[in-house]
Amino acid sequence: MIALEVGLVLSLGLVVYAYAGYPAILAAMAFVRTRPIRKADITPSVTFIITAYNEDKRIGEKLRNTLAIDYPKERFEVLVASDFSTDKTDEIVSSYQDRGIRLVRASERKGKEAAQKLAVQVAGGEILVFSDVATILPENAVRNIVKNFHDETVGCVSSVDRFINQDGRVSGEGAYVKYEMFLRSMETRVNSLVGLSGSFFAARSTVCKQGWSENLQSDFNTVLNSVRAGLRGVADGDSPGYYKNIADERKEFDRKVRTVLRGISVFMKSLGLVNPMRYPLFAWQLLSHKLCRWLVPFAMLIALMTNALLTAAFGRYGLLLVLQTVFYAVALSGLCWRSLLRLPAVKLPAFFVLVNASIFKAWVRYWSGERLVVWEPSKR
Repeated sequence: MIALEVGLVLSLGLVVYAYAGYPAILAAMAFVRTRPIRKADITPSVTFIITAYNEDKRIGEKLRNTLAIDYPKERFEVLVASDFSTDKTDEIVSSYQDRGIRLVRASERKGKEAAQKLAVQVAGGEILVFSDVATILPENAVRNIVKNFHDETVGCVSSVDRFINQDGRVSGEGAYVKYEMFLRSMETRVNSLVGLSGSFFAARSTVCKQGWSENLQSDFNTVLNSVRAGLRGVADGDSPGYYKNIADERKEFDRKVRTVLRGISVFMKSLGLVNPMRYPLFAWQLLSHKLCRWLVPFAMLIALMTNALLTAAFGRYGLLLVLQTVFYAVALSGLCWRSLLRLPAVKLPAFFVLVNASIFKAWVRYWSGERLVVWEPSKR
């Protein structure tokens, strides 16, 4: 029974640490350790890279949005990396050639990072800015994000996520997005980000050209390459990227599975960064933010099973089992009856269970030998 009690305590402790303990420790550290970002109004040469695959319905809007960006034209290069699109995407991009937009087309479909790599290889900018087709940027987006590179310790910069409704109006942030943005701000203050917003981020050309992998998730791997180079990743609250939520819940679940599966692949290829002798603080961050969170679904299962066994033997564990059962019952009710998701007391448990179900599925696919390279853009 001691083993069951230890299993229950450790599993519940992991869940609490992953989602509450780690950010709490970061917040406490921020009072005694801060790494301010030395920003300045600079205008380094920039290559703006848009990655696209069969985006003929949205690419025109994205290109018009990009051309409206306020940055010195002689220092602003725009590349569209087409992952062997088979619709009219490339034709539309080519029609903008006289306005300074250049098409870089893959000779075969190999995935998002492979297409990005083609653009990285020919990019002439000191700073490379990456953006998805579905992401709309304000006019000052590039000016704001490059300010961070005045600080020589910064290797890459993440935007902050902002949602817009289907009618194009900015919507309120959900609790999860607020949580993630808070966590990024704490990581930035204490040391370095662990991941970037893939929809809009920037990095030094030297970081990208030296360590780009066409098989690894670029927003995660770019941070790791920055750390390997002795630099850090930071979040810029003045650089938002606006995009629509995915309306189809099933597609959103699949997107989460793909994101975690790709992240696990990057992590497994980067185990040297969890060496506390070389990267004492970042190794702790990487383990806490990524691995601990990815282990939460297993901790949830262990907590439920050990709690049930202990309750059968000792009645004093019954209340905890009731609380766990109610939590999952509320979550499942929200997943089964969508109308209940308007209630915060239902929405948060349902979202938590859904996220961890996607992580569990990603692990199953990883263990089965699946590795995602080719990507399908989310339709929003």
